Amino acid sequence: MQFTPYPLIETKRLKMRKLTDDDAHDVFLMRSDPEVMRYIPRPLALTEEDALALIRMVNDFSDNNEKINWGIEWKATGQIIGTIGFVNIKPSHFRAEIGYALARDWHRKGIMSEALLATMKHGFEEFHFHSIEAIVDAENIASASLLISTGFRQEAFFKEDFYYNNNFRNSIHFGMLKSEALQYGICK
Repeated sequence: MQFTPYPLIETKRLKMRKLTDDDAHDVFLMRSDPEVMRYIPRPLALTEEDALALIRMVNDFSDNNEKINWGIEWKATGQIIGTIGFVNIKPSHFRAEIGYALARDWHRKGIMSEALLATMKHGFEEFHFHSIEAIVDAENIASASLLISTGFRQEAFFKEDFYYNNNFRNSIHFGMLKSEALQYGICK
């Protein structure tokens, strides 16, 4: 899988693009918000330097064709309001895990649904994935609802399968096959 040139995905309101150092402030605002990060098992960003390090890390992964993350840009302002990407790609199985985060001020506006559907379309049509999975903390009802509303189905429920922040957590695994995405009109 090659991520050069870096794929650009656009919708009516959004542009999914490669993050740059100039996006550090926007990424920091999102990644330092405990509510946004509540179900994401990663440490909070404490400084803009932390956000800059994250941007450089995700770009290194895509430069090495290992995984890819896009910044979700609100076209009207150029502001980065979230991230979305294929965070775990299994090329030999034509399968990838999708992950995402959205700044709190942008919740419940249909933005993540728009970004998710466009990114899935790209994954199925351009990266030729056979299936896409998403793994959510079992308490993250909003994310589970988003996945179900965009056509994902629950594949598994794992009890205490990961340890984070001194707690064992449950996770729900969702999936979608390309054949299902075709049925839902997500891709061609």
